[in-house]
Amino acid sequence: MSGQQGVRPDPGFDLLALYDTALPEVYGYLLARCGRRSLAEDLTAETFLAAVSACRSGSPRVTVAWLVGIARHKLADHWRALEVQDRTLRALEHDEAEDPWEAELDALLARETLDAQIPQHRAALTLRYLDGLPVADVARAMDRSVRATEALLVRARSAFRRTYTAYTREGGPA
Repeated sequence: MSGQQGVRPDPGFDLLALYDTALPEVYGYLLARCGRRSLAEDLTAETFLAAVSACRSGSPRVTVAWLVGIARHKLADHWRALEVQDRTLRALEHDEAEDPWEAELDALLARETLDAQIPQHRAALTLRYLDGLPVADVARAMDRSVRATEALLVRARSAFRRTYTAYTREGGPA
């Protein structure tokens, strides 16, 4: 009997029970604020993954409001990443001794190319090159081994290069 007194119910079951109710709430919250379906879908997935991690590491009170709070943080993280990306692109623009309009077009094309990548590639490229994290930190953030992250970055750079080249040859995204 005394062995069972220390057993706590798995909060992951509370999250699973709430999923069907919470999913439209979280997705709707994000879609209303970001206006892009694909981004809202990605952020919703990130929200539930973060909720699962939080449930595994402790025993939070799992509610729709708690999940929307996580979604709010994920959206803020996304906006912060965009701001870092914009600052990086602006810094690159100022370093170039070319027509400012050309630099702006290059920055827009780079952003469009990054947006066209699959979420895993986009995340790896953003963490490594826009946020400037070392590969080991990217691996930790993505919950991967360093070797798997290095391989992912090789594939992501290759996919980015293919998309960018296709955009420049075809005159822009289709």
